[in-house]
This record gives sequence, structure tokens and C-alpha cells, in this order.
Amino acid sequence: MPFIGNQPALSYTSFAKQDFTTSATTSYTLDNSVANANELALFINFVRQEPTTAYSASGTTLTLTSATASSDDMYCVYLGKAVQTVNPPNASVGASQIVDASITSGKLASGVLPANTPAFFATLSSNQSVTSATTTKVQFNTEVVDTDSNYDNSTNYRFTPTTAGKYFVFVQVESNFNTGYGDDFQVFIYKNGSQLLRGRYVQQSATDNGFYNTILVNGIVDMNGSSDYLEGFGRYDGNAPFFSGGDYRTYFGAYKLIGV
Repeated sequence: MPFIGNQPALSYTSFAKQDFTTSATTSYTLDNSVANANELALFINFVRQEPTTAYSASGTTLTLTSATASSDDMYCVYLGKAVQTVNPPNASVGASQIVDASITSGKLASGVLPANTPAFFATLSSNQSVTSATTTKVQFNTEVVDTDSNYDNSTNYRFTPTTAGKYFVFVQVESNFNTGYGDDFQVFIYKNGSQLLRGRYVQQSATDNGFYNTILVNGIVDMNGSSDYLEGFGRYDGNAPFFSGGDYRTYFGAYKLIGV
């Protein structure tokens, strides 16, 4: 339809409201100018007052027939003034108003999307001597990542996540084969002090003397987020065994899975 003047933008409309600080008076000042009392809906103690009988109004002056008390609750709604905005009112937009697949991660606040945490990664800084044919906890003593301070890298060398869920856990241990045929090398992941996952290699040739061998063990583990903990162990049945440290040869890590 043709019209005179600037074309108004699409907008949402709501009536303006004003709250008053009451006192023992009949005179108040309005935020918006009005022509008469009929342009206001005045409420005192949540009871609507009759225009021209309980109050009069002109310009920005509101005059009551009877004085209020400081304990009264008073507000008005401007019936003759609609406040427009190009932004929708709070809580007025639902999921059906948003185009499917239109929201990108850049529009979301930090922390809205789930993260793979708690998570940690620790390494063995130097060679760890061990007793032959003895299952020994690996002392992963150098933290590379520990998002929630859930890994103990100085005493128990264990991961105790503080969030319940399923975790991907992995342990790699490198050891040197110093003897010959039949040497047995094993790596374990323990949960709550008991063996959960294992990798194993048995030396098949006497010519392998002095060679290093690496075993990587991994899996998905349920953790209760409070008392459950994980540890890495190794065992070498042979002569002068040790676990190799440094250069990320021997390491231990885990992180929480999303969506499972």
C-alpha cells in the first residue's frame, strides 16, 4: 500500500511500562507525554484505577485524586505509546523459527559445545630399570597435557577423571631385548588395581638381541568420575630389562569421548 514518508522497518510492538517510586504525594512525573488520562492504564497495589476519576494526566504530569503511601506499588502502561524494535522480544523465538543447519560454531559462546575433557598425556622422561619377570607400574612422570589436573605424575602415576563417562585410554611402552629366543614382553592397562587390557610380544629369534620393541595398548573404558582410576604397567621376562624413556618412546594418555 502507498504511504507518505519513510517506509518503516519490520518490527515487534509492545506497550511501554513505567514503575514509580511512591511516597505520600498525589503528583508524579511521567516518562512519556500523554494527551489525557485515557492513554494510561494505572495500577496501584496491582488494582487498575479508573481514568479521570482516580487520576488525571496531561503532558508528563500525573495527578492522583488521593495520595499514595511509600509502601504502595504503582506502575502504568502507556496505551497510547507503542515501543517498536527490530529485535524479537525475549523468549519469543523457538527452534521452528531457526533455519535447519544454519547455526555455526562461531555463533556459540565458549564452553557451549562439549569437549573431550578431562584429558591427559604423560611420558616417561628417562629409562626405568625393572626386575625381570615382575609386573611393574610405569612411572610416567612428565605431563604434556592435564586439562583437569586428574593425573598424578609424581606418586601413584594414575589417572582419576572427575567426570563420569567413556574414555579412550592408551599406553605405549618400549623395552630393549637383551637376550635371545623366548623373551616375553607385555604391557597392561589397569583399572582400579586390576588388569583390564594387555598387549604381548614374545621374541621369536635369537638374532634379535639388542633390539628395541614397542607395544601399544588402547581401548574404551567406563569411568565413574569419582573413584575409578587407570594405570599403565609393563613386564619383561629376560635379562637386564628396562623401559625406555625420553623422546616420547613410552607414554600414557586418555580423554573423554563425546556422544557415547
